[in-house]
Amino acid sequence: MAIYNLGSVNIDHVYRVPYLPEAGETLAATSFNSGLGGKGANQSIAIARAGGKVFHIGAIGSDGVWLADQMTEAGVDTQHLSVIDVPTGHAIIYVDDAAENVIVLFTGANRALRETMVTDALSGAGAGDWLLLQNETNLGVYAAKAAKAKGMRVAYAAAPFDAKAAVAMLPMTDLLAVNHVEAAQLSKALGVEAATLPVPQILITRGVDGATLQTGDAVISVDAFKVDPVDTTGAGDTFLGYFLAALDLGRSVKHALTFASAASAIQVTKVGAAAAIPAADEVVAFLDGNLE
Repeated sequence: MAIYNLGSVNIDHVYRVPYLPEAGETLAATSFNSGLGGKGANQSIAIARAGGKVFHIGAIGSDGVWLADQMTEAGVDTQHLSVIDVPTGHAIIYVDDAAENVIVLFTGANRALRETMVTDALSGAGAGDWLLLQNETNLGVYAAKAAKAKGMRVAYAAAPFDAKAAVAMLPMTDLLAVNHVEAAQLSKALGVEAATLPVPQILITRGVDGATLQTGDAVISVDAFKVDPVDTTGAGDTFLGYFLAALDLGRSVKHALTFASAASAIQVTKVGAAAAIPAADEVVAFLDGNLE
């Protein structure tokens, strides 16, 4: 099987600050770095490093060709990552000393995709393959409909949260992935409890409180591993990528949740998003040292 990820690719500009600034405040950063990011790119790299087969569908500008090179080096198939005449998306990220962050996005090429890009990319997909989506690109609904017509499974990360986009996506979603804040926002928008959202499976990540997967009335939970976080940017993407890769490789839900929890625990102990995502052997070693 394979995972096709219609997802964003960004240049991340990361500023380390002692605390998150208030409105009107000027604050000196203690460090700065730029690198590969975007929810889609992070998820694709996590899938690849977990051992999954992933095709990334998206767009970058000529200023972002180096991002495609880094994704390819990480094991992502980038043949469907188009270079177009629109600037690459980028993110301005503040990370404070408590490892919390604030992010401002410029969508750029991520929202300039054409339907033919999606159609061509999915031409090689088949029944049982996954399509992964989030809210940082256009054409999510179009891609989901095309995937369902081919018998694919659709995983949807409802982030950054957009109630209108989520409502449009839910009828075609097999696996909904949200954090606890997004789950509350979606529940409020639909007027229902998170446990009764109209999707077959709901994955809710809860930070230090672990994660749960609900399938009908059945709920499987895992605790978070205790680590000292340095930077939480990309932790949710790492969790989802590892989780989906494990499912696609035929692992049990419990194994997939534990594998993903360990990967995200390692990821937050390093600076950066994509660059901090661990390889599978590092996760296995971590689990060997943290599970009885």
